[in-house]
Amino acid sequence: MQNTHSPPKAYVALGANLGDPIATVEAAIASLKGMPDTRFIAASALYRTAPVGLHHQPDFINAVAVLEVNDAVLPAPTFLGYLFAIEAAFGRQRSVKNAPRTLDLDLLLFGEVQLDLPGPPHLVLPHPRMTERAFVLAPLAEIAPDLVIPGHGPIALMLAAVAGQQIERLP
Repeated sequence: MQNTHSPPKAYVALGANLGDPIATVEAAIASLKGMPDTRFIAASALYRTAPVGLHHQPDFINAVAVLEVNDAVLPAPTFLGYLFAIEAAFGRQRSVKNAPRTLDLDLLLFGEVQLDLPGPPHLVLPHPRMTERAFVLAPLAEIAPDLVIPGHGPIALMLAAVAGQQIERLP
């Protein structure tokens, strides 16, 4: 009997607003393409957005990428550890919440997995604030327009709810 398990798709939000954020997000996407035990599928266009939380900082450059993951080797918590390692390689420091950053990688979804693992690192899937943020939903909808977010519903409905948030798709 054949194994019919299809690998889960991991959706990763990328954001940066220090240094050269466009180059950083593009380089981080290249790093995701080289992750072991994964197959890179796609990345959205880049988007410019105003900061959330601490407002006196530069605008962010955001994107979302999707990878297929060999979850037998790379379960969600281990995958998150790889994302933190990529952040660290780009000089990320986690000192102040919503502070400017060289690179932020958030694991949005990992297949249909819904969980809340105590940390460190604390891992909640789907990402707890993803449905409230246009800078996540717009690029996510670009690469997965028919996506249904576990526990929330179709992405189109979530995107309509954040339509008032300013976001600019870069050429």
